[in-house]
Amino acid sequence: MRYILFLCITSFFSLSFHSQVSYDGSEIGLEIVAGGSNLGGSVGGDLKYAVVLNENFAVGPSFRLQRTWSNNLGQKFGFSVYGAGVFAHYRLKNVVFAGIEFEALHCPINYVNVNSSKSWLSTLFIGGGFSRDFNHKIRINAGVFYDVINADNSPFRSSYNFNIKNEAGQIVKILPMIYRISFFFPIGGGGDKKNNNH
Repeated sequence: MRYILFLCITSFFSLSFHSQVSYDGSEIGLEIVAGGSNLGGSVGGDLKYAVVLNENFAVGPSFRLQRTWSNNLGQKFGFSVYGAGVFAHYRLKNVVFAGIEFEALHCPINYVNVNSSKSWLSTLFIGGGFSRDFNHKIRINAGVFYDVINADNSPFRSSYNFNIKNEAGQIVKILPMIYRISFFFPIGGGGDKKNNNH
């Protein structure tokens, strides 16, 4: 799994190097994860650095850290999820976006039991949704993503929101799809150049 992370970082620097001719600024992205109940919860998020290649295309690395805890039937435990990855978003006419997001994550669970041994997994989310820039101060991406890999110990399994039911109304399959909302904030000189073009 270490070489997957190395491949992600190498790919990002390669993209950055080859895209310097059409560099159009950069952004910091933030996705916040927060939720809880009497049985447990999770808090944390994902930090992205986006190299904006032009007004439609943004790529870069991402870094995730979140803490999850449980109090199920009196058994209390908690664990941390962390890792890194790369992403690419295509934005169309300041209305919609399509994206692909890969992450290599450390998650010490197999979705049912806590496992003390180190465990790494990969996620590969493909999806899209709405994307809107507000006065070049903040961009909001809100969409639905499908995890192509769907690892057994994925920390996102509890967030899967789509299922297939049979004729009797029983759930026969849970689809590895999640909602995802991210906020992007422009940084650097490229944003000023972009503002002058509008």
